[in-house]
Amino acid sequence: MAIPLRLPKLPAPGKPDIPALTAGGDIRGLIRGLRHPDLGVQWEATAALGSLGTVAIDELLRQLPTRNRAVKLGIIEALGEIGDPRAVEPLVRELRDPSVEVRWETALALGEIGDTRATEPLLAGLRDPDRYVRYGTALALQKIGWKPGDEGEWAHELLGLQDWEGLSALGPAAIPALGAALDDREKSVRARAVEVLGEIGDPDAIPAIMRALRDGDDDVRWRAVLAGPKCGIAPMYLPRGLSQRPRVRKNPAVAAFLNFVLPGQGYLYLGRWWGVVVFQIDITLTLWLFASLGDEFTYGLLLPVYAILSIHAWILARQLPEM
Repeated sequence: MAIPLRLPKLPAPGKPDIPALTAGGDIRGLIRGLRHPDLGVQWEATAALGSLGTVAIDELLRQLPTRNRAVKLGIIEALGEIGDPRAVEPLVRELRDPSVEVRWETALALGEIGDTRATEPLLAGLRDPDRYVRYGTALALQKIGWKPGDEGEWAHELLGLQDWEGLSALGPAAIPALGAALDDREKSVRARAVEVLGEIGDPDAIPAIMRALRDGDDDVRWRAVLAGPKCGIAPMYLPRGLSQRPRVRKNPAVAAFLNFVLPGQGYLYLGRWWGVVVFQIDITLTLWLFASLGDEFTYGLLLPVYAILSIHAWILARQLPEM
């Protein structure tokens, strides 16, 4: 009788003893704790590193360039809590990190340190395409004590804080910042920016409104249609702007091809639930015909049927409205 093979059970990764590591001044051990999958452990390790103060600066800066996002975020947060000016220049380099979270956390950490050397690098963050980074940057600049030099900078600060009422009250000076918001990845931000452009109602907003008419999101486009006349765009010119929007439509050729090689799948591609019924019927019928009539007769019988299904899927796709 065969004896069942029993593999040894691997132990689960242990939870590091953060208080003991802190008491022993084990900076590297605490940084390793940032890799733990438990978010609570990561926060605990970060707080412990921050509590060690300037003693931990050298090791934290040495390990800051890591590619591990959780570790990098913990180190940046700890550097912000420690507040040592030596961290300013290394943190400024992290403002160019491709990760939204890293850029956001870095801006906040620089704000906590409060060194005015970070002011110029942070100003670029007010024009970041991501709302979280802009928000963190605006808060950081306020902590450092920066004041906008003109209405344009003020508008970008208000955009960072997503103070839409303030932007509307600022008037035409807010138009460039609101136009920049149309590049935001979040559609709700783009939609609100267009709405505020309509509230301002200045002809200088027309280029931004026309851009919004080409937006990939229907809500943004609709708000641009409503805002256009308020900014001086005649309603008769709006359809032309809207015609430049991205076209979303199922490809008739793809639907036809799928229905020819896998009958029913073309219908599923078009969102027709009964495509699965056609698919099952085809499988059952094909197996029965092969068993009963042989290969040559079956192919001769089924290929015209597949061609008809292919043509039908193509016609059906052509009739679907554009989105």
